Amino acid sequence: MTACIQRKGMLIIISGPSGTGKGTLVKKLMDSDPSITFSCSVTTRAPRVGEMEGVHYHFISEAEYDRLLAQNAFLEHATVHGHRYGTLRAEVRQALERGRNVLLDVDPQGALSVMEQEQDYVSIFILPPSFSALRVRLHTRNTDDPAEIERRLRNARGEVKNIHRYQYAVINDDLELAFVQLQSIINAEKQRTIRFIPTIQE
Repeated sequence: MTACIQRKGMLIIISGPSGTGKGTLVKKLMDSDPSITFSCSVTTRAPRVGEMEGVHYHFISEAEYDRLLAQNAFLEHATVHGHRYGTLRAEVRQALERGRNVLLDVDPQGALSVMEQEQDYVSIFILPPSFSALRVRLHTRNTDDPAEIERRLRNARGEVKNIHRYQYAVINDDLELAFVQLQSIINAEKQRTIRFIPTIQE
């Protein structure tokens, strides 16, 4: 007879400054681990090239965002770089109750907000190898003008100062190494007895 295994859903918070490559790491993690459900946030900004409604974000109007805010529908919400973002509380809770592992890819402001409200979570901060490398990455992706890049760099310096509030940190200098480290964290957390409840037979 094999062991009877019960699992509880795990809330995974992955955060870090813009341009650290956390989106790429999240995609690799999602592709490799079918137990993880991506929490699709809402945002008032316009879609970037390649972004799809309901896959990367729910793209909504300012009026719809205000309506959800008034209904206390967000687990976390924040204004980042002039745009508003939010994680829908009901979607996250429903997935966790079904035993799914829910991944939040959120900015540091939103991550800290979730950590203040939730008790059981796994929080991981993605770092660039240096601020000069981060500047290069922000320029290379060609999605922001120079003034926006400078604003994101200023924000990054402040965001890194809160790294002690996260449980784990991963430096994304080598993508494959960072991914292996991220996988190791998730796999270890899956085996914690607050979530992994095996019952063995006599």
